[in-house]
Amino acid sequence: MVAYSDKPWLRLYAEGIPHTLEYPPLPLHALLSKSAREKPEYVALVTTLELPLFGRVESEMTYAELERYSNAFAAALVDMGLKKGDRVALVMPNIAAFVISFYAVLKAGGVVAATNPTYPSEKIQFQINDCGARFIITMSLYYDKVKEIQPDTKVKSVVVTNVKEYFPAVGKFLFTLAKEKKEGHRVEQLAEGDCWLQDLLKQYDGQQSNVEVTPDDLALFQYTGGTTGVPKAAMAPHKALVANTLQINAVCQPGDNEIYLGALPMFHVFGLVAVLGAAVQTGARIILIINARETNDVIGAINKYKPTLFHGVPALYNAVNNNPIVRSGEVNLRSLRACISGSAPLSPATKQEFEKLTGAKLLEGYGMSEAPTASHVNPLRGENRTGSIGLPMPDMDIRIVSLDDEVTDVPVGEIGELVMAGPQVMCGYYGMPTETANALRERDGKVWLYTGDIARMDEDGYFYIVDRKKDMALIGGFGVYPNAVEKAIKEHPAVFEVGVAAIPHPEKEGQEALKAWVVLNPGMSITEKELMEHCSQRLARYEVPSRYSFVDELPKSTVGKTLRRELIRMELEESERALS
Repeated sequence: MVAYSDKPWLRLYAEGIPHTLEYPPLPLHALLSKSAREKPEYVALVTTLELPLFGRVESEMTYAELERYSNAFAAALVDMGLKKGDRVALVMPNIAAFVISFYAVLKAGGVVAATNPTYPSEKIQFQINDCGARFIITMSLYYDKVKEIQPDTKVKSVVVTNVKEYFPAVGKFLFTLAKEKKEGHRVEQLAEGDCWLQDLLKQYDGQQSNVEVTPDDLALFQYTGGTTGVPKAAMAPHKALVANTLQINAVCQPGDNEIYLGALPMFHVFGLVAVLGAAVQTGARIILIINARETNDVIGAINKYKPTLFHGVPALYNAVNNNPIVRSGEVNLRSLRACISGSAPLSPATKQEFEKLTGAKLLEGYGMSEAPTASHVNPLRGENRTGSIGLPMPDMDIRIVSLDDEVTDVPVGEIGELVMAGPQVMCGYYGMPTETANALRERDGKVWLYTGDIARMDEDGYFYIVDRKKDMALIGGFGVYPNAVEKAIKEHPAVFEVGVAAIPHPEKEGQEALKAWVVLNPGMSITEKELMEHCSQRLARYEVPSRYSFVDELPKSTVGKTLRRELIRMELEESERALS
């Protein structure tokens, strides 16, 4: 009988992938400094943007420039009063200034607390107050939002940047004409005490901070919990981020001339570690995509810059598949060789169609903000098992434990909670000792992260996510996993996306009913009865949703996870309106 402690997945590692790694005792920004020394003239960042009527504007930044700018900004932050361990909020999308700011904060001994700049003001304010940030670095588009909430926070200093700052002169002029004032990027005058990033870079050019930063120092507060409730700040030290960067590159084995498509938001660990961290460690080029929801911009960037690696979420790959420009063959996406999908289940249909259109391998993986970011991925060279999140990374210990006692290992092939131990696991949730104790538990001399995900492992060591522990529904006394129901519904050709959740039963008090919210493919239609018949051929009777709503879109997190709690909230509000 196979045991989890045997690590059966190691037998399936391709040649050249090590079972264990050496982790240098360095802070994360040391990886940037190394690449800047070894590849100073290599392009690190390409900032690109499609402008209506004018076409695409772009700029390049080398590794030597990125090192120099981040050194200067680090020196500025220290001079402005940043102390070691202080949290700094980044309120920006994927622009060059985000990358400069990220490494500058680390070099100054600070802790990055990046947030989604499109969040409502109250949500950004909550995160800034929760982490106690005294500094905010923001793009000019969000300056008014930051100033609106600043009086109710501890923020003393705001540094502002404009997306056009790294465009050449012609690009700046075109951006000014096409977008700056129209979309709100222009800031006529900063409030007293605030400053422009470019002014600081000029003033402190050639300087650097002298703060000693160790591998054990905190580097990142990554807020999580968007799908389940109150956000929690998962605290990651430098050594955890360095470890996961090396794990990812050991498994993906990037070549000497890789080009990363930076479509994933870097204010989330998937984009921050798997794209930015991994690329910087090898001195690779990143094509920065400011807004991946603009699918035409993503596709245009692939067509022009020929990236080789594309990390994304199923919704983005699905959007590429269904884009008319792609379907018509007007663009060439054949430069892609490998793509990693995470944050939500990848449907076989999406995977097959994307691979057909691009010729790339689309690999499903798994990770968490609490183990930033990747712990599993399907092998690039080896078998990709449908529905599997793949094999664990090097140096990962993985178990599936009983849902009843949360300790006993379940037999291989049976479901339980996925727990893991590894060098990239967080050190806890900031200011939340109870939640930390629930998530991190010591056993056999190791600290195990309880993921809250229900999973199973097959005999070969491939893992499969069944659902979130909190999302399991109880229908007629049977446990039902919404993920499985969603996969079955998604197999219908008329269905573009679907979300399934348990709602209060409208007729049986104290019981639950299953409901599906369905987004249809353009030009296609289907009835509730037809969907129920489709489901009944694939699911047990109690797994078939009894209620359906056809909607234009599903509520999602920034990395494409369907927010089931939002679906339930929508249902409850609709029920209240019907009763009033």
